[in-house]
Amino acid sequence: MSDRPRHPAPPETFAELIYSRAQIDAALDELADAITGRLAQRFPLVVSVLNGGLIVAGHLLTRLDFPLEVDYVHATRYRGARTGADRLHWLAPPHNALADRHVLLIDDIFDEGHTLAALEKYCADKGAASVASAVLLKKNHPRPVAAMTPAFIALEVEDRYVFGFGMDVDHEWRNANGIYAVKSGTVAPAGRRVD
Repeated sequence: MSDRPRHPAPPETFAELIYSRAQIDAALDELADAITGRLAQRFPLVVSVLNGGLIVAGHLLTRLDFPLEVDYVHATRYRGARTGADRLHWLAPPHNALADRHVLLIDDIFDEGHTLAALEKYCADKGAASVASAVLLKKNHPRPVAAMTPAFIALEVEDRYVFGFGMDVDHEWRNANGIYAVKSGTVAPAGRRVD
């Protein structure tokens, strides 16, 4: 990775704002209410899926006003690519025991769902009492998806290259304070044209 950003200009110069911070905050409030209704009495283990779920989890956890434990998992199918591999690459499993726990996985986006499906299966195989997933964004597209749907979805988007609020564009702009879609016809980071 270069020591210089591929896209030093603000996101607005190469992308369209899809959801503002105010819209994200409102959606996270609703998401927290739904999670509270289902898990407040179960002392859940809330597991952030790194890296994308980190920002979402940080904002969501402050809205959950009940006892819970926090953990993380670092597993990916992408490993820096724009498309996922067939197998999950494990960098760090959860540190807490999962047996008999009510596990909530938090991730940034549900695209085809293979990563979350594999993580839900992993938790179930480790003896979790229940497993549910919460995502900030669900992408709507005609491609095949995993045989699961997150229990909690904050927002939805059409099939576009999105980034911000946890999601990256070629390893950059996870920190963008909104959700953006790369503009059609724009040369995105790494010199790839987005159509």
